[in-house]
Amino acid sequence: MKKLFGTDGLRGTINEELTPELAMKVGNAVSRLYAGKYKKLLIAKDTRSSGDLLESALSSGAASAGMDVDLVGVLSTPALAYLTKKHNYIGAMISASHNPAVYNGIKVIEKGKKATDDDEVEIENLMSEQPLHYALHSSVGKIRYAPFYRDEYLEYVLELYKDKPLFEGNLALDGANGAIVAVIEDILSSLKIKADLHFIEPDGVNINDNCGSLHPEAIGDKLNDDEIGVLFDGDADRCLFVLPESKVVNGDMLMALNAKKMRSEGRLKGNVVVSTVMSNLGFEKYLEGLNIKLLRTKVGDKYVLSKMIEINSNLGGEQSGHIIFMDRNSTGDGLITTLETLNTLAIGTETLNDFYNKFPVYPQTLKNVPTPNKKEVMECEKLKRILEKLNKDNDIRVVVRPSGTEPYVRVMVEGADKEIVNNISSELVETVEDCANE
Repeated sequence: MKKLFGTDGLRGTINEELTPELAMKVGNAVSRLYAGKYKKLLIAKDTRSSGDLLESALSSGAASAGMDVDLVGVLSTPALAYLTKKHNYIGAMISASHNPAVYNGIKVIEKGKKATDDDEVEIENLMSEQPLHYALHSSVGKIRYAPFYRDEYLEYVLELYKDKPLFEGNLALDGANGAIVAVIEDILSSLKIKADLHFIEPDGVNINDNCGSLHPEAIGDKLNDDEIGVLFDGDADRCLFVLPESKVVNGDMLMALNAKKMRSEGRLKGNVVVSTVMSNLGFEKYLEGLNIKLLRTKVGDKYVLSKMIEINSNLGGEQSGHIIFMDRNSTGDGLITTLETLNTLAIGTETLNDFYNKFPVYPQTLKNVPTPNKKEVMECEKLKRILEKLNKDNDIRVVVRPSGTEPYVRVMVEGADKEIVNNISSELVETVEDCANE
């Protein structure tokens, strides 16, 4: 059972839960686990000021155990995923995704995919059994700064979309002051996409600060009637669109919009889309109308990817905006999601606003209940009894789960009747709070 790694890597408050010492141990364990399988570790980071110290510690840990390290610099998680797959390297991404700058994290990426749960357990075991192993002086790894990798990812994306029609309307992009800043201006210029850019001036502490995918109002409230907004998160592995009055076109909607195009192009393998238990029932109904099947997994894009690989699917993702176009990249890629969607809008017959207004959305609430003992709460008998009763009701869909990255229990309730959904949600939140206080 994992103790340090959650659903999206290891994450914590910088210099409290996540220290340079811990990062060095992670790098050392990664080097030992993958020694002989990969000759090099690529390390990328988002724009947090703490990324520098974690990069130094992580690379020192890996090199001291014998692995060569290339420091990619500021680059997105999906860009690193692409590079590890292309070169057959192991990778480590330093980022806390959508969280503010007080947090940071480490994600291990193997050949384009996040490390398996089993590998993360093994990394933790190595850190526990022998926190640091030092190679002989003649076998220590070399560390070098290697910014050229950024251009490889840039060239790959441009090659995918250089000959495709792209939406020519008015765009506004919110870069979250995060990793997308490394490539976004070159991408827009090369593809001749006109867009107003917002929040692309990182200073080390303003990442996700009242901007990005968790704050659609930052640009959504300022959009003109004919404008469309695009939102990234800190490491640019997720993307959402936003319309005037901050109407969010979420991951469910973006997958639905693109699924129709992909099927017409023969790219939607098996006529199947993979998502999680958090996706809205309206999404499922919309796909049914297109004779496309929706399969659900537990929360976490790594589990979506696993199911996609299992059934050979080409499209999957999460409501939050992690969307995987498997024939483009092997992980959620906010930039590719943006360009795929701009292509879909360019060749489609309806506007994004018309699509949004027609898309069926069932009443759904999602509440985050703070608790330091989330695992114990999930074993609470009172909560179990209520969930057992609710799961027998075919008109209601309930998901209660501990967050994999934050000290919350997440409560999602969905159904046809808004009042009933709100009442059940309130009851469950109260129950979780009672269980947490026992």
